[in-house]
Amino acid sequence: MKQIIFLILILAALFASAGCGNLLEGDFESITFHEVAPYEKPPVEQISVSDMDEFKETLLQLIMEHESVTQIQYLNFDGEDVQTEIQRACDEIMLKHPIGAYAVEKITADATRIVSYFEVDIEIIFKRTREQLESIVNVSTQRYMMTQLLSSMGQHKEEAVIRTSMQLSDEDIAEQIKEIYYENPRRIVMLPFVTVEIFPEEGMDRIYEIKFGHAESSGMLQQYGENLSVSVRRNAEIAVGDTDAEILFSLVGNLMASTEFDEGTARTLSTHGAQNFAATAFGALVRGSAVGEGFAMAFKALCDELGFDCRVVLGLHDGRVHAWNIVLLEGAFYHIDVAMCVVNGLETAFLKTDEDFEEMYDWDKENTVRCEGELTLEDIIGPDEPDEPEDPDNPDNPDNPDNPGDPDNPGNPDNPDNPDAPGGSDGEPIDEEE
Repeated sequence: MKQIIFLILILAALFASAGCGNLLEGDFESITFHEVAPYEKPPVEQISVSDMDEFKETLLQLIMEHESVTQIQYLNFDGEDVQTEIQRACDEIMLKHPIGAYAVEKITADATRIVSYFEVDIEIIFKRTREQLESIVNVSTQRYMMTQLLSSMGQHKEEAVIRTSMQLSDEDIAEQIKEIYYENPRRIVMLPFVTVEIFPEEGMDRIYEIKFGHAESSGMLQQYGENLSVSVRRNAEIAVGDTDAEILFSLVGNLMASTEFDEGTARTLSTHGAQNFAATAFGALVRGSAVGEGFAMAFKALCDELGFDCRVVLGLHDGRVHAWNIVLLEGAFYHIDVAMCVVNGLETAFLKTDEDFEEMYDWDKENTVRCEGELTLEDIIGPDEPDEPEDPDNPDNPDNPDNPGDPDNPGNPDNPDNPDAPGGSDGEPIDEEE
């Protein structure tokens, strides 16, 4: 047995030796065949769903995460035409759901049967950024709606995106923004232009995309806002008085002294809320020039700083677009028009009633508190006291016949008609040497 194994080993060595010799003596050519790999789709995350409701929920989640491409395994489809039903679901989300209507331009879905389930390749084309989707705020009450709008306007943002089931029109939104602006002259430098888009156009649950247009950049408006806040604080600090009426009187006087009425701009403005600094609190308190609306906004900002109940009234004065204030003082409301105090004097437009203003002013009386207070300017500064007549017995009164200083006074020693005067007709002669 050992001999047989030994023989086999010898033969193997001989064959190997012969092969190596051939390799060394002859040419060698090696050919390697390259096989092209078949095309494969890039891997995508697969999500499994069991019915159409789960499919819709998954699709909405993909939209919120701003995922453009994915694959969904549909496990238990029980309809007749999976492709038609899936595309119908995509269209429904894109056209009728607020998230889809707001964010999506197009959704395509291709379904392929894989034995017992379907693979659905999804592609979403977006018309909004991920940041815009993340900025959507859900609002359920009117109060919270106003709070969100104030926050956006106070930061001078370019847009606000709000989702709510409250049935609002674009006009409703514009009116709310206007109301917020006139209530907050210190936080909002200028009333923005407003455009509103609603997604979808019909339905209980909708998204409101509110765009704010400004004549200045957001950064500049924020800087102006900081300057305005400083000016409001400084002007409020210098108001003096022992009573609320005296403090209001001081506020008006300081504003009159520091701000000019811009007559030229007042003649050109035809609407309230114009994007003109003369119509803002910033124009009045920082730049020192304003029209009626600017004075009114500035005065409200000062009153707000000191805790007075003050409102801005939009109306007409002598047929021209104008604004002024109504202030609560000692339990009654009064009109105060600081701009017209500058133009015509305090007595014409400070602490006035509706009756006082009816001749020259026009405003929405039905939706404005009645001004019927009894205080007047005279109650604060006192009546103008006439000059006291000169005392006829006062020796310095030129009408006093005994006034020795009157050259025509017969008793004046310098009067040549005074018989007792030296050098007079009956007086002793004057010694020239003396």
